[in-house]
Amino acid sequence: MTHGSHGVMDRARSLHRMKADPEFLWDMVIVGGGATGASVALDAASRGYSVALLERSDFGKGTSSRSTKLVHGGVRYLAQGNISLVREALRERTLLRQNAPHVVHELSFVVPCKNIFEKCWYRIGFFVYDFLAGASGFHRARGLTPSECMKLAPGLSPQKARGGVLYSDGQFDDARLLINILQTATEHGAAVLNYANVESISKDANGKIDGVLVRDLETGITHPLKSRCLVNATGPFVDEVRRLDSTTNEPMVSASQGVHIVLSRDFLRGNTAVIVPKTSDGRVIFLIPWHDHVVVGTTDTPIERPVEEPRALREEIEFLLSTAGQYLIRKPTLADIRSLFTGIRPLVSQKGKGRNTSKLSRDHTIEITPSGMITITGGKWTTARHMAEDCVNRAASLAKFRYSPCITSTLRLHGYLPNDRPDGHELPMDVYGSDRIALETLAASNPQFGKPILDDGYNLREAEVVWAVRHEMARTIEDVLARRCRLLLLDTDQAEIAAPAVARIMARELHRGSDWVEQQLQDFQKLLESYRI
Repeated sequence: MTHGSHGVMDRARSLHRMKADPEFLWDMVIVGGGATGASVALDAASRGYSVALLERSDFGKGTSSRSTKLVHGGVRYLAQGNISLVREALRERTLLRQNAPHVVHELSFVVPCKNIFEKCWYRIGFFVYDFLAGASGFHRARGLTPSECMKLAPGLSPQKARGGVLYSDGQFDDARLLINILQTATEHGAAVLNYANVESISKDANGKIDGVLVRDLETGITHPLKSRCLVNATGPFVDEVRRLDSTTNEPMVSASQGVHIVLSRDFLRGNTAVIVPKTSDGRVIFLIPWHDHVVVGTTDTPIERPVEEPRALREEIEFLLSTAGQYLIRKPTLADIRSLFTGIRPLVSQKGKGRNTSKLSRDHTIEITPSGMITITGGKWTTARHMAEDCVNRAASLAKFRYSPCITSTLRLHGYLPNDRPDGHELPMDVYGSDRIALETLAASNPQFGKPILDDGYNLREAEVVWAVRHEMARTIEDVLARRCRLLLLDTDQAEIAAPAVARIMARELHRGSDWVEQQLQDFQKLLESYRI
């Protein structure tokens, strides 16, 4: 049975469980609190294994909160002929919508076509896409007349859509889904900890890994954790952890960055996305309605090495603006960008294959070193559950755990609440799912809590901030404004206005002084630069 208590994400409790008994042998210690690490923690904990997860900044701080917000098979991989990846991803898309309908919903896409040849070509492609999806419950693709294109995507340029194809895929709030996965893992007995850095790896007399030394970054205190199995799920940063295991480990990851720009809803009204299937550089670009804004992305630029806070290059921004401008009636300019965010893809480098990262594989890779460290990287958000199943199966056979089957394909995630809105359109509070009732009770418990922090129509009240601290392990202004609510990714000016109030509420909840508030506001001010031009 699992070690420790169940229930809400509580940092003090997780820390206490990890320090209480230095001799306790965890079945699995996972490094990395993004989509992959969290999914591995949930898979292992739900099988009854004891699990400790460590994240050196906040959960989902990196790539996992900066995706294109799509749960999809990947039209691009279909074009590359990677049928097995597409089929797997389409199956996972269906499971995700079944297990977390409050954060994953169906989204329609218009593929604008210039002529009848293009229309036939894409009709065939999406026929294959739907065929691979099987009985998924998503709508099947169909052809569109020019007037249907305009009606579904008001704002789309009529010159670009002399007809089109409509198809369906999934959309989600990535950081919210991640929190739900971690909450579910916690309910199954996992201990999860953010702001905890793995300083070193310990090995037994035979050179096999038997634990790690962890530093709690809030207090600076280190403590050991013993484990039967160590999983490195740090995405683009896996090579750093692999160097802790052995300095001779060859790098695995070839990093590339993807930039998204966020515009106001006026550019593309309606609830339908637009996909540009072939841009000037051969990439797929999406224009997507998300939280009442329009997200345009993504680029694919090789970078030398992954960094914690990647910055968009001027040419990437210009490329997205000019591509969007070709397809929209209103041409967006630099001044129209409300926010921009950059994520790093951990692409598994195939030796000697050159540096075109848009061609590198999105399949996941699992490596086991001689000392027994399991590294899992690559893949994509949509397939994280399947990657985790694969990883835990490998870990169980490596560490000789008693057999226990994977149950995550039918496991409802924390917050599970069917979306019964007839048009499937989501309201801002829907992402809380079944937690919404408790959140509203909290908002009603104190006249302050129900007050909006901003007067600009963004749904941010004191209650959301208090909730994030008490139930979702938010520790900084950034945690709240970038990931527990998504304001920083939607509108940097409004996030800047909200920051002082958020800091004040958090200081009260976390029992911090004015120095902490000052430092937080300085850090946040610096962070804003990465989300602005």
